[in-house]
Amino acid sequence: MTLLVALILLLAVVIAGLVWFTANTAKRVEALLPPRGQFMDIDGQRIHYTDSGGTRPAIVMIHGLGGNMLHFGYAMADKLAADYRIILIDRPGAGYSTRPDDAPANLTAQAKTLATLIRRLGLKQPLLVGHSLGGALSLAIALDHPDCAGALALLAPLTHAREDVPEPFRGLVIASPLVRKAVAWTVATPLGIRNGPKLLAEVFAPEAAPADFPMRAGGLLGLRPNAFYSTSSDLMAATETLPDYMARYKSLDIPVAMLYGRGDRILDYRGQGEAMKIVCPSLDLELVEGGHMLPMTQADRCVALVRRVAERQQQVQAA
Repeated sequence: MTLLVALILLLAVVIAGLVWFTANTAKRVEALLPPRGQFMDIDGQRIHYTDSGGTRPAIVMIHGLGGNMLHFGYAMADKLAADYRIILIDRPGAGYSTRPDDAPANLTAQAKTLATLIRRLGLKQPLLVGHSLGGALSLAIALDHPDCAGALALLAPLTHAREDVPEPFRGLVIASPLVRKAVAWTVATPLGIRNGPKLLAEVFAPEAAPADFPMRAGGLLGLRPNAFYSTSSDLMAATETLPDYMARYKSLDIPVAMLYGRGDRILDYRGQGEAMKIVCPSLDLELVEGGHMLPMTQADRCVALVRRVAERQQQVQAA
């Protein structure tokens, strides 16, 4: 009995230590990378965004799974800001945007939230730029809220449901919200610190992850417990409503362009890009030699695609 009590006390001390370490790490990360934008309260969520306030047509940029707005701020936003009004968004629960633990994380719910933000900003059919999961979200906005999307520029987007989970994200597969919360506040942060370099290499492969990714692209923000919880929630909910959108892709009647890397090891360009081209023959699909993190590794190609689809949008609107 004495041994059992000792083991329980030891376990309690270990858990308390992990919680303290996690909270302290989150505090230090947020001191290094504080919010850079404004906040808008939407249905119990607090959405963090930046608005460059340009005079040209608006571009709304939506990041992918486990990311934040700095993924676009890293290399793309400044290249476009001279000519366009640039709105960068932290998706619900990502970056500095908050989302209640019990709020739905599926594409339909997130699309509704971002559509509300777009309307409150007074944007009329902006060009949506979506990377990875942000690509799926951009498609959902265009289909559910057509007044909030005049064209789409999709970068290595998720467009079709897949049966498996990419290897780097399998640690996020946690069905129980309670277990997800427990993991987030105990082992997720120390494991993230230990495995971070390997994870980055896998996500960026076959290209190299930039050395300044943790700070300049906000990678450190992923070490916070709320970030882990939300990323796991996003992954578990990603395919809840995706099949419904897949059935509606053929109804898209706005300019859509897509950039995909042939070496992408997270999402396959054939099952995501070429499969989309079959459904939407008018899709402007460009393939490049590269991986999944194109907004950072091939920013110039991404910017060129955005400018191309923006010109098409203006031509369509002028016709």
